[in-house]
Amino acid sequence: MWSYEKRLQFPVSIKEPNAKLAQVIMSQFGGPDGELAASQRYLSQRYSSPYREVSAILTDIGTEELAHMEMISAMVHQLTKNLSMEEIEESGFDKYYVDHTIGLWPQAAGGVPFNACVFQSKGDIITDLFEDMAAEQKARTTYDNILRLVHDNDICEPIRFLREREIVHFQRFGEALRIVQDKLDSQNFYAFNPGFDQCN
Repeated sequence: MWSYEKRLQFPVSIKEPNAKLAQVIMSQFGGPDGELAASQRYLSQRYSSPYREVSAILTDIGTEELAHMEMISAMVHQLTKNLSMEEIEESGFDKYYVDHTIGLWPQAAGGVPFNACVFQSKGDIITDLFEDMAAEQKARTTYDNILRLVHDNDICEPIRFLREREIVHFQRFGEALRIVQDKLDSQNFYAFNPGFDQCN
């Protein structure tokens, strides 16, 4: 389905561990607006899209979200690698450590585990695309919040890159919505929604 290059989409090279920042950034792995949810949302929605070009956009963005999840995972790993027990305890990372040591496990910054209920796949292309556009804006806001809390350039640069990609994805989903709207007149709307009440 795709070719995988064994390199990150944007380089991640964090020199100093910091468990507090890891807990913040981890939200973009397993939080409600994170990259795991985004990848699953778009790769699930692609199957019910009635238009090949829209399915292609969903596939492209869904697989790119997997690359973003890979970047976030690399960041969290580098921020937690070689932590002393003292650093773990002082940072509040001890609760996570008890359950996962320093293994990556998807959760929000507040500690809420990842749950598939955070994303939607409705099977109605217009509904799904509006969901996707909103999701990209929520992810952008989360990255904005992270950038307000983080001042280390080794962390900020990849986060800025990821934030920019959310804006591009929002624009691409807007293009997909225009494709659908151009194709959907009232006649083929009912063809793709056979149970819809056509009361006049």
